[in-house]
Amino acid sequence: MARLISHLGREEEGAELIEMAIVLPLLLLLILGIVDFGFLFQRYVVLTNAAAEGARVSSLPGYTSADVASRVAAYATNGGIVGTVSAVTTPVSLPGAGGGSWPGSQVTVSYVHTFSYIGPIASLFGGGPGGSLTMTSRSTMRKQVAAAP
Repeated sequence: MARLISHLGREEEGAELIEMAIVLPLLLLLILGIVDFGFLFQRYVVLTNAAAEGARVSSLPGYTSADVASRVAAYATNGGIVGTVSAVTTPVSLPGAGGGSWPGSQVTVSYVHTFSYIGPIASLFGGGPGGSLTMTSRSTMRKQVAAAP
């Protein structure tokens, strides 16, 4: 019996290989998830900045909706993404310094982008069918216009 126990204790050849075969797929999934999240976060930052840039351009005098859309598209393209741009201008009454109000408008720029995951497993963690996620970034700024004398 002692001989059998000592023989079983020495039969550890290949144990590291089996452990590696069990742990390696989990490690690769973890690394793939980290890379996917890094790309997703980079796209989100570019989307947010593109929408803010569009709202900034739209709040300046002399720019049209076409100028805004082209500026947002150029910013996003330089960031490596392509999406859909929309700019909406809403008239508002802005509070004045003396208690009155100034005429103005609010400009909201939205940018929609569909992000595709690298790995099919990553789509299990919040992605839609086909391993994609729709991201929308929105930015709003006010545009003050001079009151008529």
